[in-house]
Amino acid sequence: MSAAEPSRADPEALLAAAEREARGTLRIFLGAAPGVGKTFAMLSAARALKAAGGDVVIGIVETHGRAETLALVEGMEVLPRKGVPYRGRLVPEFDMEAALARRPALLLVDEYAHSNVEGSRHPKRWQDVQDLLAAGIDVWTTLNIQHVESLNDVVQRITGVRVRETVPDSALRKADEIILVDLPSDELIKRLADGKVYVEDTAARAVRSFFKPTHLTALRELALRQVAARVDSDLVTRMQGSAIQGPWAAGERLLVCVGPDMAAERVVREAKRLADLMDAAWFAVTVERPGHVMAARDRQRLEAGLRLAESLGAEVRPLVAADVPAELLRFARFENVTQIIIGKARQWTARALLRGSLADALVKGANGVAVHVVTAEALERAPRGPLRLPPAGPLAGYVAAPLCVAAATVTGLFLTGFVALPNVSMLYLLAVLLPALVYGVWPAIIASALSFLAYNFFFIDPIDTFTVARPHELLALFIFLLVAVLISALAGRAREQTRIAAQRMRATRRLYDFTRKLSALPGDTAVAEAAAVELHAALGRASVILTSARGELAIIAAWPPEDRLDTASMTAATWAFEHREPAGAGTSTLPSVSWFFRPLAGAEAGAPIGVVGIERAPGEPALDAEGDGILATLAEQTAAALVRARLSAEVAHARTAAETERVRNILLASISHDFRTPLASILGAATSLIDYGADIPEPARRDLLLQMREEAENLDLMVRNLLSMTRLEAGALDLRKDWVDVPELMNRAVAAVRKRGATQSFAVTAEPGLPLLKADPSLMDQALGNVVGNAVRYAGAGARIVLSAGVADGGLVIAVTDDGPGIPAETLPHVFEKFVRAARAAGDGGDGSGLGLAITRGIVEAHGGTVSAQSPAPGQHCGTRIALRLPLDRGAGGEAIG
Repeated sequence: MSAAEPSRADPEALLAAAEREARGTLRIFLGAAPGVGKTFAMLSAARALKAAGGDVVIGIVETHGRAETLALVEGMEVLPRKGVPYRGRLVPEFDMEAALARRPALLLVDEYAHSNVEGSRHPKRWQDVQDLLAAGIDVWTTLNIQHVESLNDVVQRITGVRVRETVPDSALRKADEIILVDLPSDELIKRLADGKVYVEDTAARAVRSFFKPTHLTALRELALRQVAARVDSDLVTRMQGSAIQGPWAAGERLLVCVGPDMAAERVVREAKRLADLMDAAWFAVTVERPGHVMAARDRQRLEAGLRLAESLGAEVRPLVAADVPAELLRFARFENVTQIIIGKARQWTARALLRGSLADALVKGANGVAVHVVTAEALERAPRGPLRLPPAGPLAGYVAAPLCVAAATVTGLFLTGFVALPNVSMLYLLAVLLPALVYGVWPAIIASALSFLAYNFFFIDPIDTFTVARPHELLALFIFLLVAVLISALAGRAREQTRIAAQRMRATRRLYDFTRKLSALPGDTAVAEAAAVELHAALGRASVILTSARGELAIIAAWPPEDRLDTASMTAATWAFEHREPAGAGTSTLPSVSWFFRPLAGAEAGAPIGVVGIERAPGEPALDAEGDGILATLAEQTAAALVRARLSAEVAHARTAAETERVRNILLASISHDFRTPLASILGAATSLIDYGADIPEPARRDLLLQMREEAENLDLMVRNLLSMTRLEAGALDLRKDWVDVPELMNRAVAAVRKRGATQSFAVTAEPGLPLLKADPSLMDQALGNVVGNAVRYAGAGARIVLSAGVADGGLVIAVTDDGPGIPAETLPHVFEKFVRAARAAGDGGDGSGLGLAITRGIVEAHGGTVSAQSPAPGQHCGTRIALRLPLDRGAGGEAIG
């Protein structure tokens, strides 16, 4: 946008305003120290609002026994506190759920930086407040300046006290309004001495340590600066949201223009000194012209200046515009900049002579903005480099140049034989143009010289001589030379722009492919290995990825493969990780190391998860701006992918833990339920025998003993099922195969369930000449017994159960079919899974753990077979058919052994 264009509101400012309207508002009563009256001011304002009819509720207020604070609480609606169990006692805390259920228009939540007791909804109270704001509830809270995270170290240096409870600056920035509650230091110390802040002993200790006049004055200044910075930030945001052009000099804001010259770093340092003197925020900007290709040396100087500005605390903003002064002034008005700092070089260029210098243009258009020009005497003069001639170009260009001139000459001679051309020299301009566009400046210069000679020899009187009869024809030579230089320069720029565009397109495509590849990788090791390979391919240097494992950095991937770094390199990597800044080669920290390390930012700002390293061999130059940008982008993508991989692993681990817990609970519930009935029967029969053994008739005593045995057998069956399931899942099932007679196997299964009191009718059928089955007899008894027991349990007391066996498709099939109600359609696909049980038939009192059919499937699959279930049974309108298909062992002749 130029200075003449109408101003527009900033979309980000409008979006931020819309987001604020969608949530509750936050007001913070900020104080320099405890006892200045934050809670008192908050309660006084809340009572006034309530008296005006507002819906005001106290969520939690810490009165500390102060009488004036207690008086303000009286008559207000106060939410009861919730007792949170902690170390054997209930700690009263803020009831978040009650606040959300009550949903008042305004809620008072004291002590924004408070740490909640373990077991609360959030570890910090400011996180509770964020949930309240998201629910649309307005919140008022209190905060002391020493609890601001970014000022924690400053407060410690001032007072010597480390504050443990802090609020991140991001949470403070979400406040819609900050009200400073201030009190002179002497008056606060007097309140302390009067016991209005702490009890007498505590007050005396506080005065000797924290509440010193010098400490309180420094803290007051911090609080005032914090509020002033917030007011300035609000002013800029409101100006941008309302499309108001600045500057409004309510507070100083500086802008330094960084250029690609030797003076860049000096100008940045001058701007830093001015910003410190004014205690002002400052920006460092650079403006690039579209299509302008910057030399490598200039690019390095520009990047060095911007890096210095960023390290000194400036906010770096790269801009792109054809009109540099207009873009700088537009940015200054948009950001409410009050002062601009630029450098003025000694050298005057042709552009400066024709259009004026940047300083002149800024002074002319900077209405209300002060312009500081760092003069030439204060700057280091950039050394003049040697005069560089254009590159020679390919040999083909020197062959093409005379060919083009020859073609132009032949064409001119041919055309002049038919028509009178007013100026044949236009053909030679084409002969100069083609080599210039394709091959560069030197072939074009050769073509221009040959064109002059050919034009003079063939077309200028006297013809067939090199004599120039008319001196003005010498002008043609200079025109040819000028055209050659200009066109070759334009062609060179076009080729360079095409090369840069293609290079950027390849980089963008590569980044897209890399990002897509990372999104499909399963774990952090795979992500790191792919990132190391990509960094090596993109930058042509050895790369290494280190991540934090139990507080220490360890190599997770490298390319070419490397499993260790020397001590100095590891020290640089550790420093970069701990201080969250680049270290190693090319930096001010351990620059002698052969590796450059950059931290990998984690999910939360300021919490790196590792570092990425690029090797810089001796004599090898540092990464240029493009390489550094590629490294930064790939590092960001790698960090995001590593965070995603770790989160995915944590989610998978949580799902596994949840599933394990679910299975454990189901198993415990099943065991406790299924064991209760037989144990109760055994306990009842044993108690009767012990208490009344002599008085119980012999038949009754025998029935009790048989009942105890049957229930013990049921328990034994359930225990065997549990043990079998454990062995199946552990892969430790030991098969002891022998020849099994299948009809006998089916008869044993029927006898077992009849022995346990089954009332159904049974039928056992087998094909004639049925071969023997090579299997583990005890495991097959258990597998078939579970299927038959399942039919008894669910088919109903009067059902008919048929056991059949036959050979089909080269295997032996044992089927159990009943005419009961069948298996529900939603349960049928899961019937062989663990702990799956259908609804029991009416009147059936059987119990089951839901493991029987799962164990059957495991045993059959261990024998190389399969199981299947059908409901309704084939040829019936109801019932269930469960089939066990087992392979048959063949003899040498290929026939089943029978």
